[in-house]
Amino acid sequence: MIIADFHTHSSNSGDCDIPMSVQIEAAINKGISHLCITEHMDYDFPETPDENISFVLDTDAYYKEFISNKEKYADKINLYFGVELGLQPHLANMHKDYISKYDFDFIIGSSHVCDGYDVYYPDFYKNKDEKACYMRYFESELENINAFNDFDVYGHLDYVVRYGPTKDANYQFNDYKDILDEILKKLISSGKGIEINTGGLKKGMKETNPSLDILKRYKELGGEIITVGSDAHFAENIAYGFDRAKGVLEKAGFTRYAVFKDRKPEFINL
Repeated sequence: MIIADFHTHSSNSGDCDIPMSVQIEAAINKGISHLCITEHMDYDFPETPDENISFVLDTDAYYKEFISNKEKYADKINLYFGVELGLQPHLANMHKDYISKYDFDFIIGSSHVCDGYDVYYPDFYKNKDEKACYMRYFESELENINAFNDFDVYGHLDYVVRYGPTKDANYQFNDYKDILDEILKKLISSGKGIEINTGGLKKGMKETNPSLDILKRYKELGGEIITVGSDAHFAENIAYGFDRAKGVLEKAGFTRYAVFKDRKPEFINL
């Protein structure tokens, strides 16, 4: 089984109400021995229909709680201090300044916002062709990577297909192959990894994020660094779909996956 969940959230994230200790205990009960908390830090996030959500992380408070739990559960699980940065090109200098202040074990770079829209909500797709929206999202990811690459893996690379009008029903890798190749080549040349994220499976997705075809292509192009994350915002979703993730990784040609400590990858065999 996969024993590391490297994309999880707790009540320090604006969209999660579950205490960190509850997430940790759920991981222990599910046989996870390596758990990274990766709270959201999204500067300049657009207003959403959901009131009272802020994605600006109180990192000092988060770190204090993390250290307390790391000590409490030291004999039961390996805990890692992580963050999920919401990338936008104009935030590059803010992100550089931010990460210089903390000793993170692991940093996910993710795209939640595209052209000022949160792609979670229908407004991004309103009166637009779905395929064009997906293409624009991928283009914006390449813009993000070119502006800032001080992260360890790019999160849920095709995240946008979780929320499009038809989700991944009509989504095919070949429709976006050229731009995805550019993204993957840029990540690989910069020594960056990607993750296999099982969060969309809970929402009825046909495949993980990213899809098997993207994972295969990453491997074909020479990519080796891949982490596994549930994107859990609830305790019951810790390590969700990890049996399936293992099979997907094997089909893509991987024999191992990574965990990160002090921003350096360590590998675990599948």
